[in-house]
Amino acid sequence: MKSFNHFFVGIGHAGSLVVEVLDGEGVNRIGINPAYYLLSSSRNYEDRLRNFFSNIPEDSFLWLVFEDKTINLELVSLIMESLPQRVIKLAYVLTPRKELVKKEKPNWADGFETVFYDSFWEFLRSDVPIHQAYSQAARAIGRMFTKLHYYLENEMLVNIDYADLFNMIKGGNVGILRILRGVDFKWHWGIWDRGLIALLIGEEAPLKDAHGILAKFQEILSEKDVIWGVVTDPDLGKEAEILALLVKRW
Repeated sequence: MKSFNHFFVGIGHAGSLVVEVLDGEGVNRIGINPAYYLLSSSRNYEDRLRNFFSNIPEDSFLWLVFEDKTINLELVSLIMESLPQRVIKLAYVLTPRKELVKKEKPNWADGFETVFYDSFWEFLRSDVPIHQAYSQAARAIGRMFTKLHYYLENEMLVNIDYADLFNMIKGGNVGILRILRGVDFKWHWGIWDRGLIALLIGEEAPLKDAHGILAKFQEILSEKDVIWGVVTDPDLGKEAEILALLVKRW
Protein backbone atom coordinates (compact mmCIF):
# COMPACT_ATOMS: atom_id res chain seq x y z
CA MET A 1 0.00 0.00 0.00
CA LYS A 2 1.21 3.52 -0.82
CA SER A 3 2.65 6.01 1.63
CA PHE A 4 0.55 8.88 2.96
CA ASN A 5 1.27 12.43 4.06
CA HIS A 6 0.55 13.03 7.75
CA PHE A 7 -0.11 16.55 9.06
CA PHE A 8 -0.20 16.96 12.85
CA VAL A 9 -1.70 20.27 13.92
CA GLY A 10 -1.53 21.40 17.54
CA ILE A 11 -4.11 24.07 18.38
CA GLY A 12 -3.42 26.06 21.54
CA HIS A 13 -0.73 25.50 24.14
CA ALA A 14 -1.61 21.92 25.10
CA GLY A 15 -2.05 20.78 21.50
CA SER A 16 1.21 22.41 20.46
CA LEU A 17 3.06 20.65 23.30
CA VAL A 18 2.06 17.31 21.78
CA VAL A 19 3.05 18.28 18.25
CA GLU A 20 6.44 19.60 19.36
CA VAL A 21 7.36 16.15 20.72
CA LEU A 22 6.62 14.41 17.42
CA ASP A 23 9.54 13.11 15.45
CA GLY A 24 10.07 11.14 12.29
CA GLU A 25 10.84 11.46 8.62
CA GLY A 26 7.94 12.85 6.61
CA VAL A 27 6.01 14.18 9.60
CA ASN A 28 4.51 17.64 9.07
CA ARG A 29 4.11 19.55 12.35
CA ILE A 30 2.07 22.75 12.66
CA GLY A 31 1.36 24.78 15.80
CA ILE A 32 -1.47 27.31 15.93
CA ASN A 33 -1.55 30.02 18.58
CA PRO A 34 -5.16 31.17 19.19
CA ALA A 35 -3.86 34.50 20.48
CA TYR A 36 -2.68 35.45 16.98
CA TYR A 37 -6.15 34.67 15.68
CA LEU A 38 -7.91 36.62 18.45
CA LEU A 39 -5.64 39.67 18.41
CA SER A 40 -5.20 40.07 14.68
CA SER A 41 -6.59 43.47 13.69
CA SER A 42 -7.41 42.24 10.21
CA ARG A 43 -8.39 38.95 8.56
CA ASN A 44 -4.76 38.38 7.60
CA TYR A 45 -4.09 35.51 10.04
CA GLU A 46 -7.41 33.82 9.27
CA ASP A 47 -6.73 34.13 5.54
CA ARG A 48 -3.27 32.59 5.98
CA LEU A 49 -4.77 29.64 7.84
CA ARG A 50 -7.46 29.10 5.21
CA ASN A 51 -4.91 29.32 2.41
CA PHE A 52 -2.56 26.83 4.06
CA PHE A 53 -5.19 24.20 4.85
CA SER A 54 -6.95 24.52 1.50
CA ASN A 55 -3.68 23.46 -0.15
CA ILE A 56 -3.10 20.26 1.84
CA PRO A 57 -2.78 17.41 -0.67
CA GLU A 58 -5.78 15.16 -1.22
CA ASP A 59 -5.72 11.82 0.65
CA SER A 60 -3.44 13.18 3.37
CA PHE A 61 -4.04 12.38 7.03
CA LEU A 62 -4.83 15.49 9.05
CA TRP A 63 -4.65 15.10 12.84
CA LEU A 64 -6.01 18.04 14.85
CA VAL A 65 -4.81 17.99 18.48
CA PHE A 66 -6.53 20.40 20.87
CA GLU A 67 -8.26 20.97 24.18
CA ASP A 68 -12.05 21.15 24.23
CA LYS A 69 -12.20 24.96 24.53
CA THR A 70 -14.38 27.49 22.69
CA ILE A 71 -11.58 29.32 20.89
CA ASN A 72 -9.91 26.06 19.85
CA LEU A 73 -13.20 24.75 18.47
CA GLU A 74 -13.63 27.97 16.47
CA LEU A 75 -10.27 27.33 14.86
CA VAL A 76 -11.18 23.69 14.27
CA SER A 77 -14.29 24.85 12.40
CA LEU A 78 -12.23 27.26 10.29
CA ILE A 79 -9.77 24.52 9.37
CA MET A 80 -12.46 21.95 8.56
CA GLU A 81 -14.21 24.44 6.25
CA SER A 82 -10.96 25.05 4.37
CA LEU A 83 -9.83 21.47 3.71
CA PRO A 84 -10.06 19.65 0.38
CA GLN A 85 -12.80 17.04 0.41
CA ARG A 86 -10.63 13.92 0.34
CA VAL A 87 -8.36 14.79 3.26
CA ILE A 88 -8.70 12.15 6.01
CA LYS A 89 -9.76 14.15 9.07
CA LEU A 90 -8.98 12.90 12.58
CA ALA A 91 -9.14 14.67 15.93
CA TYR A 92 -7.27 14.00 19.16
CA VAL A 93 -9.01 15.95 21.91
CA LEU A 94 -7.56 16.55 25.37
CA THR A 95 -10.40 16.26 27.92
CA PRO A 96 -8.95 15.99 31.45
CA ARG A 97 -11.24 13.97 33.76
CA LYS A 98 -13.97 13.84 31.09
CA GLU A 99 -14.76 10.60 29.26
CA LEU A 100 -15.97 11.77 25.87
CA VAL A 101 -17.27 8.31 25.01
CA LYS A 102 -20.00 8.75 27.62
CA LYS A 103 -21.23 12.04 26.11
CA GLU A 104 -23.52 12.83 23.21
CA LYS A 105 -21.75 13.51 19.94
CA PRO A 106 -20.90 17.26 19.85
CA ASN A 107 -21.72 19.31 16.76
CA TRP A 108 -18.06 20.07 16.09
CA ALA A 109 -17.33 16.34 15.67
CA ASP A 110 -19.23 16.17 12.38
CA GLY A 111 -16.81 15.77 9.49
CA PHE A 112 -14.19 13.81 11.42
CA GLU A 113 -13.74 10.14 10.63
CA THR A 114 -12.88 9.45 14.28
CA VAL A 115 -12.54 11.72 17.29
CA PHE A 116 -9.96 10.21 19.63
CA TYR A 117 -9.82 11.66 23.11
CA ASP A 118 -7.59 11.54 26.16
CA SER A 119 -9.06 12.01 29.64
CA PHE A 120 -5.56 11.90 31.17
CA TRP A 121 -6.56 8.96 33.35
CA GLU A 122 -2.94 7.75 33.34
CA PHE A 123 -1.54 11.13 34.42
CA LEU A 124 -3.94 12.95 36.76
CA ARG A 125 -3.07 12.09 40.34
CA SER A 126 -3.50 14.01 43.57
CA ASP A 127 0.26 14.32 44.04
CA VAL A 128 0.97 15.66 40.51
CA PRO A 129 0.44 19.35 39.62
CA ILE A 130 -1.82 19.86 36.61
CA HIS A 131 0.92 21.48 34.51
CA GLN A 132 3.17 18.48 35.16
CA ALA A 133 0.36 16.10 34.15
CA TYR A 134 -0.06 18.01 30.89
CA SER A 135 3.66 17.84 30.21
CA GLN A 136 3.79 14.08 30.88
CA ALA A 137 0.73 13.50 28.71
CA ALA A 138 2.15 15.59 25.86
CA ARG A 139 5.36 13.53 25.81
CA ALA A 140 3.43 10.25 25.89
CA ILE A 141 0.97 11.28 23.15
CA GLY A 142 3.71 12.71 20.93
CA ARG A 143 5.73 9.53 21.30
CA MET A 144 2.66 7.47 20.48
CA PHE A 145 2.00 9.42 17.26
CA THR A 146 5.68 9.08 16.31
CA LYS A 147 5.58 5.29 16.71
CA LEU A 148 2.22 4.89 14.95
CA HIS A 149 3.47 6.89 11.96
CA TYR A 150 6.77 5.02 11.83
CA TYR A 151 5.29 1.55 11.95
CA LEU A 152 2.58 2.31 9.39
CA GLU A 153 4.98 3.94 6.95
CA ASN A 154 7.64 1.27 7.31
CA GLU A 155 5.22 -1.66 7.20
CA MET A 156 6.80 -3.22 10.28
CA LEU A 157 3.61 -4.14 12.12
CA VAL A 158 2.92 -7.80 11.47
CA ASN A 159 -0.75 -8.22 10.50
CA ILE A 160 -1.61 -4.47 10.62
CA ASP A 161 -1.38 -1.99 7.75
CA TYR A 162 -3.14 1.07 6.35
CA ALA A 163 -6.06 -1.03 5.07
CA ASP A 164 -6.78 -2.13 8.64
CA LEU A 165 -6.45 1.43 9.89
CA PHE A 166 -8.94 2.71 7.30
CA ASN A 167 -11.35 -0.07 8.22
CA MET A 168 -11.28 0.98 11.86
CA ILE A 169 -11.38 4.76 11.67
CA LYS A 170 -13.91 5.33 8.88
CA GLY A 171 -17.50 6.12 9.68
CA GLY A 172 -17.82 8.79 12.38
CA ASN A 173 -16.49 7.23 15.57
CA VAL A 174 -15.31 8.14 19.02
CA GLY A 175 -12.18 6.35 20.15
CA ILE A 176 -9.01 6.12 22.18
CA LEU A 177 -5.44 5.83 20.97
CA ARG A 178 -2.90 4.93 23.64
CA ILE A 179 0.61 3.58 24.02
CA LEU A 180 1.04 1.89 27.36
CA ARG A 181 3.87 0.20 29.24
CA GLY A 182 1.41 -1.37 31.64
CA VAL A 183 -2.30 -2.01 31.28
CA ASP A 184 -4.89 -1.27 33.93
CA PHE A 185 -7.40 -3.99 33.07
CA LYS A 186 -9.89 -2.51 35.54
CA TRP A 187 -10.34 0.41 33.14
CA HIS A 188 -13.26 0.39 30.68
CA TRP A 189 -11.58 -1.43 27.78
CA GLY A 190 -14.63 -3.58 27.16
CA ILE A 191 -16.92 -0.77 25.96
CA TRP A 192 -15.30 -0.49 22.51
CA ASP A 193 -16.68 -2.10 19.33
CA ARG A 194 -13.56 -2.64 17.26
CA GLY A 195 -9.92 -1.69 17.01
CA LEU A 196 -6.27 -2.46 16.51
CA ILE A 197 -4.08 -3.83 19.30
CA ALA A 198 -0.38 -3.76 18.45
CA LEU A 199 2.03 -5.36 20.87
CA LEU A 200 5.53 -3.86 20.79
CA ILE A 201 7.99 -6.22 22.45
CA GLY A 202 11.68 -5.89 23.19
CA GLU A 203 14.07 -8.38 21.68
CA GLU A 204 14.88 -9.71 25.16
CA ALA A 205 11.28 -9.83 26.43
CA PRO A 206 10.02 -13.29 27.48
CA LEU A 207 7.49 -14.63 25.00
CA LYS A 208 5.15 -15.61 27.83
CA ASP A 209 4.76 -11.93 28.75
CA ALA A 210 3.51 -11.14 25.25
CA HIS A 211 1.16 -14.12 25.30
CA GLY A 212 -0.21 -13.06 28.68
CA ILE A 213 -1.04 -9.56 27.51
CA LEU A 214 -2.69 -10.78 24.33
CA ALA A 215 -4.69 -13.41 26.21
CA LYS A 216 -6.04 -10.83 28.66
CA PHE A 217 -7.13 -8.48 25.87
CA GLN A 218 -8.65 -11.43 24.02
CA GLU A 219 -10.71 -12.24 27.11
CA ILE A 220 -11.97 -8.66 27.49
CA LEU A 221 -12.57 -8.03 23.79
CA SER A 222 -13.56 -11.53 22.70
CA GLU A 223 -16.87 -10.44 21.19
CA LYS A 224 -15.41 -7.44 19.39
CA ASP A 225 -13.87 -6.83 15.98
CA VAL A 226 -10.20 -6.56 16.92
CA ILE A 227 -7.11 -6.96 14.75
CA TRP A 228 -3.88 -7.98 16.47
CA GLY A 229 -0.38 -7.08 15.47
CA VAL A 230 3.07 -7.74 16.88
CA VAL A 231 6.37 -5.99 16.24
CA THR A 232 9.80 -6.28 17.80
CA ASP A 233 11.20 -2.99 19.07
CA PRO A 234 14.93 -3.16 19.98
CA ASP A 235 14.59 -0.02 22.15
CA LEU A 236 12.35 -1.86 24.63
CA GLY A 237 14.91 -4.44 25.79
CA LYS A 238 13.10 -6.85 28.13
CA GLU A 239 9.88 -4.81 28.25
CA ALA A 240 6.68 -4.67 26.23
CA GLU A 241 4.34 -1.88 25.17
CA ILE A 242 0.80 -1.88 23.87
CA LEU A 243 -0.39 0.44 21.12
CA ALA A 244 -4.19 0.39 21.39
CA LEU A 245 -6.55 2.01 18.88
CA LEU A 246 -10.17 1.31 19.85
CA VAL A 247 -13.34 2.88 18.49
CA LYS A 248 -17.13 2.75 18.69
CA ARG A 249 -19.96 4.63 17.03
CA TRP A 250 -21.18 7.71 18.86
